[in-house]
Amino acid sequence: MIFPFTAIVGQEDMKTGLILNVIDPSIGGLLIMGEKGTAKSTAVRALAELLPETVAVKGCPFNCDPDGMLCSGCAETLAGDGHLHHDSKKMRVIELPLGITEDRLVGTLDIEHAIKKGEKRFEPGILADANRNFLYVDEVNLLDDHIVDLLLDSAAMGVNTVEREGVSFTHPAKFILAGTMNPEEGDLRPQLLDRFGLCVQVMSLADKALRMEILRRKAAFDADPAAFSARWDQEQKTLADRIIGAKDRLNAIPVTDDVLEKIVGITSVLHLDGHRADIVIMKAARVLAAFRGKETIDGADIKDAAGLALRHRMKRLPFEEIGREDEKLTAALAGLQP
Repeated sequence: MIFPFTAIVGQEDMKTGLILNVIDPSIGGLLIMGEKGTAKSTAVRALAELLPETVAVKGCPFNCDPDGMLCSGCAETLAGDGHLHHDSKKMRVIELPLGITEDRLVGTLDIEHAIKKGEKRFEPGILADANRNFLYVDEVNLLDDHIVDLLLDSAAMGVNTVEREGVSFTHPAKFILAGTMNPEEGDLRPQLLDRFGLCVQVMSLADKALRMEILRRKAAFDADPAAFSARWDQEQKTLADRIIGAKDRLNAIPVTDDVLEKIVGITSVLHLDGHRADIVIMKAARVLAAFRGKETIDGADIKDAAGLALRHRMKRLPFEEIGREDEKLTAALAGLQP
């Protein structure tokens, strides 16, 4: 049994960031900064368990969507047979281990087999397992930079292509990336930080009543997981329905010039590099509006989206005090009207 997502106490920003990425994975994942023991991995696993089953190509090691992009093998089967067999699968959480090699991440091609038999033989990597699932990376700041580059490239493009000696294999790699890091153990390069769509800071709860509630729920879950989970069934179903409804409504929510003007009004005064922040805020604000049951994006959606999209992109000037980034972000958002 997995601890129910709706039973997690506090950490609302983290839960919101995960939900937004489920509704629109093109947001680009969530980076969770903070200390251990704050329900990071629990939240990811619980949300994956909450979501309904998805339709996939039966027997495909890459979990291909029959109505979406197909791997090379499924494309050949469809061309030859004219149809694909379907199967239903629950979303999973795939963990990326520290010290992983490039071949284990992206997969390998058996060149000797291709030369001798004239057939492609591809050994899938972690990215194959992660397609249409969560990819959870604990302590992402301790990974080698080139591994992080490959990871974020695949997340951005939604495809993984492996080429060796003129032989290539392609498969979809559309996953929801959730990375964690403790800044005290080392930073990510700014270029890599910017590639994560959203970022939240998590800390242990200081409120005594909330800490006691965590203990109560943990004790009840450990004593009888099935009974505890049953008490949260209605909240779980309500949240799942909200997520599904938001996905269905998302494309109907307009992004007007007024919305765009408010977004660039925030990012322009902060002197951010590039335009990724603007794009992420636009996408996240639209998802928030859909999740909240609105028909249009308002100032509250933009403000909340900006808070999740900008914190890790704020630049600190030489000799500037640590913590000034939050002050500048708060000042930039202060004038935004609901």
